[in-house]
Amino acid sequence: MGPELSVPPLFSPIAPAIHPNHSAIVVQTAAWAETFRIGSVELRDELVGRDFGSLCARILPDGREEVVSLLSDFALWLSAVDEVQDAHGAEGSGDLVGLLHRLIRVAQNPEAPMLDDDPLAAGLRDLRLRIDRFCTAGQSARWGDALREYFFSVVWEAAHRRAGSLPALGDYTLMRLYNGPTAVMLPILEMGHAYELQPHERDRVSVRAAAEMASFVTTWDRDVFSYHQEHGGGKLSHLNVLRVLEQEHGLGPGAALGLAVRQRDRVMTLFLRLSDGLAERGSPQLRQYLHGLACYIRGAQDWGLASSPGLLPSVFTDTPADDSHEPLDIPAIAWWWDLVARSS
Repeated sequence: MGPELSVPPLFSPIAPAIHPNHSAIVVQTAAWAETFRIGSVELRDELVGRDFGSLCARILPDGREEVVSLLSDFALWLSAVDEVQDAHGAEGSGDLVGLLHRLIRVAQNPEAPMLDDDPLAAGLRDLRLRIDRFCTAGQSARWGDALREYFFSVVWEAAHRRAGSLPALGDYTLMRLYNGPTAVMLPILEMGHAYELQPHERDRVSVRAAAEMASFVTTWDRDVFSYHQEHGGGKLSHLNVLRVLEQEHGLGPGAALGLAVRQRDRVMTLFLRLSDGLAERGSPQLRQYLHGLACYIRGAQDWGLASSPGLLPSVFTDTPADDSHEPLDIPAIAWWWDLVARSS
């Protein structure tokens, strides 16, 4: 058991919010998991206990309730896939790749006669059919593409777990942009407000960078929260940015925590600068999209803190630990700062 880590109040000037029907959404997701027998009874109880309904009610605080429920079910399903990867990954990457490849086919073509007796596949079929009720063809295609990228990162993570290895910081940062759930949830956020971001805005490099920044902040936050929770109990997740920073820079846990917080604060300040600039010149749909990214960041933060009462700070701060305009020394994302400087 390691020494207790003290997580400081995190920089988050984004206002909190939650959907008024969040309690009903929580109940609905528990019923959905039971209906499709997602995971073993023990895993299902654990996943339901993570309260994904409250998470998604914070992410879409003013979205359509049916879509918030869909997002909550999907979040639980993704977590079930993460748990399944341990069992399949231990048997070899080929077994895991085969399963994920078949699941992608189910997501693309839910009518395909594949994995008929598999609860994960049954749940995915239901999710895809419900997505089709609320989305355009383009949004459905983007969701499928994002899911494929997510599965690619699942295989990457399983390989490191199997080998007992840690990636370099640059590789870890790049893959966390994909295996954090932000990218695969973004099309559903649009469905929650019944709009579609048009290609001339969606495909802009600056808009893609804003989404990647949101993913960075939420995954770093998740790593900070989970490391703190697990470090005191003697059970550490294998892949975590604090462990990567400890290896990369020869740091102790406290110093790695401080560095991770400064990194996420610097990206958070950059996200706010970029988002404000894009909103000034963007369409109403782009402004809604950027608002959705902000809600995603703050919703994940509030949910993460609520999951560990007494262990993590209960307040946020308006002052970042690091607001430097200099890029982080991480090649996969350093270009963000040049982009924002040119845009300004």
